[in-house]
Amino acid sequence: MIPLTNSKTEMKWVRDVVEQTIRKILIDNDATLEYKIGTMMEMPRACVTADKIAEVSDFFSFGTNDLTQLTFGYSRDDVGSFMPEYIAQGILPNDPFQTVDTEGVGELMRMAVDRGRQTNSKLPIGVCGEVGGDPKSIRFFEKIGISYVSCSPFRIPVARIAAAQATLANN
Repeated sequence: MIPLTNSKTEMKWVRDVVEQTIRKILIDNDATLEYKIGTMMEMPRACVTADKIAEVSDFFSFGTNDLTQLTFGYSRDDVGSFMPEYIAQGILPNDPFQTVDTEGVGELMRMAVDRGRQTNSKLPIGVCGEVGGDPKSIRFFEKIGISYVSCSPFRIPVARIAAAQATLANN
């Protein structure tokens, strides 16, 4: 359930509903659990209103596949039929589902990081999706202040090296 206006009242209401639901499940199951309530930043509108969303979030995580799909208007299911030609013709420098598009998707991410951290300076912000394991993308993420990345297991060794290199380059 995503409020349409992102008013402080609506955002607080959503968090309250989530917390009440979690408490009920824990009580019903005689269980305890430490948890955080965060937001998948998958919609361009979420990036633009990140300052309001950060008021009720313990973390952000960019869902880069969906954010890329919605920003470009491409279906991931269809890009294989035209993406190689777009790259060959120089229309796009890379497949934006493999390497973050810094001009469009990346600017939305930068905006969300800046706005979210204006509200909560310690807000953890992550990235999930294939771009989370791409060295070029990781360098960009380091520059805009992303806290962590996640990626498929086969990309983890490369992602770790790229993250270390990006950290060293920016310090």
